[in-house]
Amino acid sequence: MKLIIQIPCLNETATLPAVLEDLPAHIPGIDTIETLVIDDGSTDGTAKLAAGLGVDHVIRHRGHKGLATAFQTGVDACLKLGADIIVNTDGDHQYPGTAIPRLIEPIRDGRADIVIGDRQVDQVDHFSGRKKVLQKVGSWVVRVASDTDVPDAPSGFRAYSREAALRLYVTNDFSYTVENLIQAGKRRLTIAHTPIDTNPQTRPPRLHKGNWSFVKQQASTIVRTFTYYEPLRTFSYLAAPFFLAGLVLLGRFFYVYALGNAYQRLLQSVTIGASLVVIGFLIFVVGLLADAVANHRRLTEELLYRVRSIDSDERIDDLARRLEALERELTLARDGNKDR
Repeated sequence: MKLIIQIPCLNETATLPAVLEDLPAHIPGIDTIETLVIDDGSTDGTAKLAAGLGVDHVIRHRGHKGLATAFQTGVDACLKLGADIIVNTDGDHQYPGTAIPRLIEPIRDGRADIVIGDRQVDQVDHFSGRKKVLQKVGSWVVRVASDTDVPDAPSGFRAYSREAALRLYVTNDFSYTVENLIQAGKRRLTIAHTPIDTNPQTRPPRLHKGNWSFVKQQASTIVRTFTYYEPLRTFSYLAAPFFLAGLVLLGRFFYVYALGNAYQRLLQSVTIGASLVVIGFLIFVVGLLADAVANHRRLTEELLYRVRSIDSDERIDDLARRLEALERELTLARDGNKDR
């Protein structure tokens, strides 16, 4: 079984050596452990440092493309390199590499497809009280949207089985954490979590400009991703207030009319009520159309899964053929030396 630990980096020369030093060299049940650094357009020589520190694979973006893109670049590379398990950790040394054996254990034992490292937000000293509350509320919203029970949704310390990595694909430019969780929940992948301790903060966060910026970006991701997978449900929620308000106004008019009272003064209710019912109905129709689009999206995702599977398998087969050819050449060379 092959494990690849991927580390998205942006100007992490100060912390990358500690991250690599903290990674496990041997894990029971794992035959091969390799490291992959994705340099997201660093200007401080992160890629050169990584190569000098003995990182097995280094990929460099020509410019800064964002954490989500760096993460997806790493996952695609890990699949092509034949990874059975992929672990993602950060280049700022926030997450403890010593926890990786515990993180991958449910996947190694066949009990989970994805495992999330739970930072136990209440115990993180450098999180302010406001940030702790926002993290808890955000994680609760993600649990509702994804039908999962992950207590720390924004945690980037996570492990993926090969099957899960093939099934998931990041589409937004901000972050991968929330979108991946909602995707995984809607695709009925088995998600586990394990408590971890975090290391002291080494630098301010670069992903966002503050708590409210983070909330706004994550809320947008949650709404958009949930709408992708539950369009009819989403638009039904939007249509319901208009439809119900319209029915109440129309019901009020017909009630007064049936009693024979002065219904003329309620004619305005008919106009407004009918308009609201029509608006609600149109929103629901949009939901039906979005649901049809979602069905096509699911077919597209299945095609993407099959293409990625074939592509990664072909790369592995190609490497196997090259190794076999190299072994044959070495055997011939040894035989030739013996004859001499």
